[in-house]
Amino acid sequence: MPSMTMRRRMLAVVQGRPLDRVPFAQYENVCRCPVQGIWDVVGRENLGVLRHTELVRWEHPSCHFHRTDIERDGMTGWRDTLHTPAGSLYQEHFRQPQLGVAMIASHYVKDPKDWEIVRTYLQDRTPVKDLSQFRTNWQQLGDDGIPHTRVLQTPFQTLWIYWGRLEDVCFHMVDYPDLLGEVLDLLSRECSRVIDIAVEAAAEAPIPYLNFADNLTAPIIGLAHFQKYCVPFYNELADKLSERGVDIPVCVHADGDLKGLWEAIGGSALGMLDSYTPPPDNDTPVAEAVRMWPQMRLLVNFPSSVHLSAPAKIYQRAMQILEAAGHTGRLQIQISENPPMGRWKVSYPPIIKAIEDFGPPGG
Repeated sequence: MPSMTMRRRMLAVVQGRPLDRVPFAQYENVCRCPVQGIWDVVGRENLGVLRHTELVRWEHPSCHFHRTDIERDGMTGWRDTLHTPAGSLYQEHFRQPQLGVAMIASHYVKDPKDWEIVRTYLQDRTPVKDLSQFRTNWQQLGDDGIPHTRVLQTPFQTLWIYWGRLEDVCFHMVDYPDLLGEVLDLLSRECSRVIDIAVEAAAEAPIPYLNFADNLTAPIIGLAHFQKYCVPFYNELADKLSERGVDIPVCVHADGDLKGLWEAIGGSALGMLDSYTPPPDNDTPVAEAVRMWPQMRLLVNFPSSVHLSAPAKIYQRAMQILEAAGHTGRLQIQISENPPMGRWKVSYPPIIKAIEDFGPPGG
């Protein structure tokens, strides 16, 4: 088979078409190094790009956010303040130079009554379809990659990923069920509206897949909450895509331990797992994933801890992933969780070498 561009290679995995070799890609923003600088080392033809892309903009006429820079104990960051007619909330982030990321130091919700302010904001805001970011990213990426197009988080995931500490969310759901029930209902209606918009967009533009940014990990979500708060929305999106005659996968960012959700994932309408991370970092081996979910596309995050190994060990682990998946055409190896700072220079070349040595289907 003639050599393919990286975009065609990545789309072949998503669309179930023949491909010349397993793609290797990364989220555009994970390595704290411009992609061009990485291409200069590993070759542009050897690394694809996934660029986070939204399909909606949010209108909230009675509420607004304000950002200010902050510093504390020698660390820099920022504070986002949400102003609503019911009051204000703030969230603080501080940069972690060693990790190359910013961590939440203070969540918006600090007291149960803060959910009343969240409720006011959710009642005020409306998602509006906006394909401008997708069209720009599709054109700019060209042959180098694809837009990583998201829906949003499902309701329960939104509570702890965006609004409050996980422990607080869980206690508040038990102690203030009516208030949290109202918030979850608003988030559920909002999620369904964004699903409708995403389906409309996918009928108009070459969107390769639609990704729920749920950061799934079984010990946090649990089977009962996964089946109640996540699976119905995955199935709703898949059903509405089918009704419109749009054949693209429903995807979820599933970067944690998944063993407790194995059966439920297989019984859902999910067609692709993004950032799925196998051992030694998490608990679902690639061979098991291929066996359990025979139609699932697996966008496998190369385990972050392995970047610290010697090149020979990195090559060995990459080859183990490739051999476990076999020449199914359903595998992409990617970097979608922050690797240790600067280690890409050590780890990317042996990963690419393993992919080259593994060869094309039938090779």
